[in-house]
Parts: sequence; structure tokens; C-alpha cells
Amino acid sequence: MNLGVLYAVLAYVTWGMLPLYWKLFDFMPALDIMAYRIIWSFVLVAFVLAALRRWKDLKSLVFDFKTLRLVVFSSMLISINWLLYIWAVNNGHVIQASLGYYINPLLNVLVGVMFLKEKMNAGQWVSIGLAFAGVLLLTVSYGTFPWIAVILALSFALYGLMKKKMNIDAILGLAGETAVVLPAALTYLLYVYSGSQHVAYSLTPLLSCLLILSGAATALPLYWFAQAASRLSLITVGIIQYVSPTISLLLGVVLFKEVFTMIHAISFTFIWGALVIFTWSSIHKPRIRPQKQAI
Repeated sequence: MNLGVLYAVLAYVTWGMLPLYWKLFDFMPALDIMAYRIIWSFVLVAFVLAALRRWKDLKSLVFDFKTLRLVVFSSMLISINWLLYIWAVNNGHVIQASLGYYINPLLNVLVGVMFLKEKMNAGQWVSIGLAFAGVLLLTVSYGTFPWIAVILALSFALYGLMKKKMNIDAILGLAGETAVVLPAALTYLLYVYSGSQHVAYSLTPLLSCLLILSGAATALPLYWFAQAASRLSLITVGIIQYVSPTISLLLGVVLFKEVFTMIHAISFTFIWGALVIFTWSSIHKPRIRPQKQAI
């Protein structure tokens, strides 16, 4: 269990610190960064599959239409999530991005109710209501719907649903997902590189190496998360999950100097309150007293 906690902390701290990484490339279009991320993620995972001699497992996905369909859907969802997150970080929306990942566990519950016929207790319904109130407050106060947070949370919740249905490990799933969007990423970069003023021509050797490492920045946290999930209960993993958006929120306020008003504070208080109630109601289960047998 201690090893599982270590893996979970590594995964979520890495995800929380990613804004620092993507900020290094804020002079590049988000689509360019996304394309490189897909390509280098696939290259890294391909090496791992080769080392583990699991290429046959990836090939078998092509002939499993049900799983392949789920992989295609999940690749679309995670691509939307990655692209929007990179764009949000590099355009001054780190706080709203962190809000999305605070909302995500609550949306996971709603997705489970809607698509997996799971049951919710009273505390979980209250937490959903508080989270909705927090988002509604931001919307009414600023007159702008927090679409970045909602799309990030919804896309990742639906991505989790696809992963649950396909039932394959993280490395094979990431290989399949990146393979699906790899042709589009390569085509896009070939088109971009045809222009003589492409921004990648001006990258320093250090930044070029760091861009290549985007594959590791993508694959390693997923691997650590998979290792944690196999050793810990989902409730424990869910609690540790809050480390990631908390780090991102602090980075947005303290380091990137994004605006954090009293309305933000009140709205986030609603969200944090929802998470506390959600966590407590998920852990607490009423005890069932055994019935006495008649003698």
C-alpha cells in the first residue's frame, strides 16, 4: 500500500506541475505542442512495447472491433483534453483549468450514474449540488460560462468511462490512443514545416530536448497512476487526486499572478466543500447489524 501511495503522489504531483512545463513553450501554438506530444508519446510507448515484446497485443486491437471503437473514442476525448489544457495554461487560464480537475471527480459520479447505472447516496447528491452552485456563481458573476473547466472535467470523465469499458492496461491503451491520432499529428507538422517561418526552427537545443521529453511527461504519470490504481482503493486514489489541481491553483495564483477575486474564493469554497462531503460520503458506509437467529 505504501508503494501505491508513492506511485499516486508521483502521478498527481507531476500532473499538478505540468503548467510549469507547458509554460516553457508558450510562444508556440497549442496545436504544435499537441502534435509533438502525440508523436513523442507514441515513440516512447513503442519502445516500451518493443522491450516488453507486446507488439502483438497492439496489433490484436485492430481485429477487436469493440475495443478498437472504444480506443478511437478515448483518443478523441484525451486529445481534446490535452489540447485545451495546453491552450489554457499558455493563455492565462491555469486557475480555471484547476477548477476543471476539482470538478472532475464529481462528474465521474454523474457519468457512473448515467452510463453504468451506479447508485448515489444523499451526501454525493449534496456534493453535486454544491459544485453546481460554485460553477453557477462564477457564471452569473462574470457573465461568462467557465467552459474551459467544464470541458476539461467532462472530457476526462468520459475518457475514464471509455477506459473502464475497454479494460486494457495503461501502456497498451496509450499506445492505441496515440496511434489513432498519430497520422493527423504527422500531417499537421508536415504542413506547418512547409512554411519557412515555423517557430520550431528557432528552438534552442535545450528546448528541443525538453519538447522531446513531452512523451515521457505524458506516459510516466499514466504508468504511475496505473500502478497506484492496482494497489490502492479507488477512494484512496480519489483523495490523492486533489493534490494535482491544488498545485495548479497555487501556481496560477502565486507564480503566474492570475486574477483570483473574492468571487473565485467563494466559488472554490463551494467546490472544496463539495469535495469534502463527497469524500466523506464515499468513505462512510452504514453498518448493517447482523440479525439474531431464532433459537
